[in-house]
Amino acid sequence: MMKLRDAISQLHRPLIEGTLETEVTSVTADSRTAGPGSIFVAIRGQEVDGRRFIDDALRKGAVAVVTDSPAETGLPENLTWIHVGDPRAALSSMAAQIAGNPSAELKMVGVTGTNGKTTTAYLLHALMRGAWHRAGMIGTVKIDDGLSSAEASHTTPDAPALQNLLLRMRDHGCRGAVMEVSSHGIDQKRVADVAFDALVFTNLTQDHLDYHGTMAAYAETKFSWFEAAALHSKGKKPVAVINTDDAVGEDFAERLEGRLPVIRFGFGLRNEIRALDFRQSARGMEIKLEIGGKQYLLRAPLIGRFNAYNLMGVIGAAKAVGIPPRVAIAALAEAPQVPGRMEHCGTRDGVSVFVDYAHTPDALENACRTLKELEPKRLITVFGCGGDRDKAKRPLMARAAGRFSDACIITSDNPRSEDPAEIIRQIEEGMGSARYRSVEDRAEAIRIAVHAAAPGDIVLVAGKGHETYQQFADQTIDFDDRREVKRSLAARPGPEERKRR
Repeated sequence: MMKLRDAISQLHRPLIEGTLETEVTSVTADSRTAGPGSIFVAIRGQEVDGRRFIDDALRKGAVAVVTDSPAETGLPENLTWIHVGDPRAALSSMAAQIAGNPSAELKMVGVTGTNGKTTTAYLLHALMRGAWHRAGMIGTVKIDDGLSSAEASHTTPDAPALQNLLLRMRDHGCRGAVMEVSSHGIDQKRVADVAFDALVFTNLTQDHLDYHGTMAAYAETKFSWFEAAALHSKGKKPVAVINTDDAVGEDFAERLEGRLPVIRFGFGLRNEIRALDFRQSARGMEIKLEIGGKQYLLRAPLIGRFNAYNLMGVIGAAKAVGIPPRVAIAALAEAPQVPGRMEHCGTRDGVSVFVDYAHTPDALENACRTLKELEPKRLITVFGCGGDRDKAKRPLMARAAGRFSDACIITSDNPRSEDPAEIIRQIEEGMGSARYRSVEDRAEAIRIAVHAAAPGDIVLVAGKGHETYQQFADQTIDFDDRREVKRSLAARPGPEERKRR
């Protein structure tokens, strides 16, 4: 517990009505989690106005309200009302204060970008654990507090949950932690009070325009995270680790010149971590790297040029937190399989099936291109698009899949409140002359693709990756692409039965 005075000590020019000597236990923006001694932050969101729930929070024992409007009349005498300009920023600040600013005592790496966040974070976490014994992770696939791990519900948790996780990591003896940093998390100030040692940028391609509106706004949200680190280092010496082969990344690096140390990575000449040669097979890749004038040979059990970038980002981040390149390169030779990221889910009768999270046009194109480079007889791609998300990318997804696949099956992918058939129709508009078939039921689409494949073919099931659910308007069902693939492979007709058909 701490005094309310201490919890709000870092707020920007708050207007206060009431005592600051009250003992506080926690801070929340969700009235359902309010309790005795809690601070309730009422945020006006895109869909819900948190001020509607002030009375609910007070009934549960909240002792202070923080919001962007003046105090109301008729409030309890023992209540403190704090008027601020930015409640989201206030929530972040108070969460860090109440938790004791645990990120200051951890080597913190954040990873942002459209594609590659999960792979980069997952591989870096494995590397950190090998080097330091205990390390934390917060990401799309899982949360690891150093002693135990669990499935994640959000890429970037809200500020109170995030700070409490970092506190657990510190208390469990973690030397450092890596986390994925989403554009939503940046925009909503969830990471505003995390002290980062390294900030990694993977790439920027079309996604989340339903939230940001334009690509320019999306890019600026990402850049604001780096700019904040340059302006307020929080007692650390943060380093930006940036893919400068990406045009947006190059722009970021140039704008940060002289403001923040930058480690550039990629295939380009100006990169501090530079790939000189890249080769791959079905078993993995081999990259000749030049790092600070020295050459290294990296072998890793991953495929795809996009994974070469992810690996360079991992090495750059490791370097920024004190793990030498030679140590990182040796560890990455035994890199773990990242769940749902170009995950090989089985082979039968010469047919291989991969599951990948690719749910943007660029990611889908990269996944298809990578598998085509393995020279299959045919590439059959199963994909869809999520409902209640950026509709503009639906025909772009179609073009990406149609261009690099020999045949496609369009299906459902978390349609949410939208009609799955209408989503599929919008995807079909971008298929052009490509060969495709539309099958609304995702399990049936996977079965058809796996059973239609011939020896030497590769099937890619894209979009959901590690997810274990399917969201519809009226329900969320248990669903795992990897499980459906294995079922379909097990039930795949043998050569003799196929001949009879």
